[in-house]
Amino acid sequence: MLEKIKDQVNPEKVIEEFEAVTKDAGRVQKETLRKILEENSDAEYLLKHGLDGRTDPESFKSCVPLVTHKDLESYIQRIADGDTSQVLTGKPITTISLSSGTTQGKPKFVPFNDELMDNTMQIYRTSFAYRNREFPLGNGKALQFVYGSKQILTKGGLAAGTATTNVFRHPRFKKDMKAIRSQCCSPDEVIFGPDFHQSSYCHLLCGLMYREEVQLVSSTFAHSIVHAFETFVQYWEELCANIRDGSLSSRITDPSIRSAMSKIIHPDPVKADLIYNRCSNLSNWYRLIPALFPNAKYILGIMTGSMLPYLKKLRHYAGELPLMSADYGASEGWIGANVNPKLPPELATFAVLPDIGYFEFIPLNKSIEEQEQDDESDFLRIEPKPVGLTEVKVGEEYEIIVTNFAGLYRYRLGDVVKVTGFHNSTPELQFICRRNLLLTVNIDKNTEKDLQLSVEAAQRLLADEKLELVDFTSHADLVSEPGHYVIFWEINGEASEEVLNECCNCLDQSFVDAGYVSSRKVKAIGPLELRVLKRGTFQKILDHYVSMGAAVSQFKTPRCVGAKNSQVLQILCSNVDRKCFSTAFG
Repeated sequence: MLEKIKDQVNPEKVIEEFEAVTKDAGRVQKETLRKILEENSDAEYLLKHGLDGRTDPESFKSCVPLVTHKDLESYIQRIADGDTSQVLTGKPITTISLSSGTTQGKPKFVPFNDELMDNTMQIYRTSFAYRNREFPLGNGKALQFVYGSKQILTKGGLAAGTATTNVFRHPRFKKDMKAIRSQCCSPDEVIFGPDFHQSSYCHLLCGLMYREEVQLVSSTFAHSIVHAFETFVQYWEELCANIRDGSLSSRITDPSIRSAMSKIIHPDPVKADLIYNRCSNLSNWYRLIPALFPNAKYILGIMTGSMLPYLKKLRHYAGELPLMSADYGASEGWIGANVNPKLPPELATFAVLPDIGYFEFIPLNKSIEEQEQDDESDFLRIEPKPVGLTEVKVGEEYEIIVTNFAGLYRYRLGDVVKVTGFHNSTPELQFICRRNLLLTVNIDKNTEKDLQLSVEAAQRLLADEKLELVDFTSHADLVSEPGHYVIFWEINGEASEEVLNECCNCLDQSFVDAGYVSSRKVKAIGPLELRVLKRGTFQKILDHYVSMGAAVSQFKTPRCVGAKNSQVLQILCSNVDRKCFSTAFG
């Protein structure tokens, strides 16, 4: 399906190829698995599990176990340390991806190779083709808030960086992005700058210099777009002055960025006055993005899962500009493309590409859970067998298992998805939540989605008072007796004690998990605690992750902070301004 890119991708040809490959997804899956296993037949990992060169799905599933990252850690570490033998793959792994690290508190090592780069561009081209059918782009530019973290060298001399950095630094990236009419406004020196605050400022300045040419605004995650325009609101007058004088702010101190920006910026008092007047006439920055970029067609980024809370602010800045959720993947690889671009982000679905990996799905609706027989016993769980890509059922929820071309075999991604329908014979998935992000004290089990619903309910009480929730996270306090949930909020404004108490009670009552409710009623779980943070606390958390090597464009606010994530917990606990406890259960 990989076409030779010339000057521009032909969207109709890409759609035609995608339609063809999804019409017989079952056959394509078997062929894809065969290719993966043939290419890696001599890999130590596959030989250890007795596959002996067999490539059929039945042998694969009977020999190779389901695994998590922990099971593969020692193999990946050997590769990172310089083992050039066929550990996980037939061909050597030359690059390592680092996960964002926001879930567990530290990044994971994940193998990355040219096949994953091919998958990336295939996904990008596919979703672009369907977007372009609805929202055609010309030959303009993209204002992309992308930030490449530094690549480090592992003990064995392999380049290691975030997955986005590995993609951005790949020799093909710029050419391929130009082919799908998404050429970035900013020079490489800004994208790979050592300080993301300077890079963010210069991304905005580049976008403003090319404001008439900007056709779309994008970033990996919605959070980065919101963060960028909050930066604009803070520095807009200084940005206008830079454009008026053709100068660069003194806050930009990196020599490589200053040198690159000097080739772009020039005095343009007419443009500066136009931008200044546009901003001066906005009401509370509503419709900021179309005011700045009159020819932008849409805003693109991952807007599902933990990004949903940022949509309200993003819509405020975007006005009537369509928001489109970008494609579905992880540091471990890609899964599906958004081929229904007109759907709002809350309803976004992703059609699985059956030729980029081999996919299995663990049914979650059919888990057998027998309630405890006495107070001492835990839930009994018998996990159903995984089903294939074409065997999933509409309306059901599943956990995804990935086998890819970079040495991951039957890898539990940890994502929960819902099948909303089929595109030809390949399923369309809706992202629900991360399965392992749990708030739990004893028999209660609340997911990221449960937390989000609880926060959304309480957030409405803030909105009634014209207050805005900037961001949130949570922690299960197991040190106190009894243990209880702690919800951390950063609020834009000053909430009264009465409103905070109402919000706290609402949060507590909105967790409807049976284990939680029953435990609260018998006081086995203590009252929920709401801690209001000082302004700028979540910026400190972002700065912390960036200082650890994370890329801003790959950053996700951790929604559940465990005790092991001690540094982030320390930032939260040392920046508490006010606190209150729920009285919802007496």
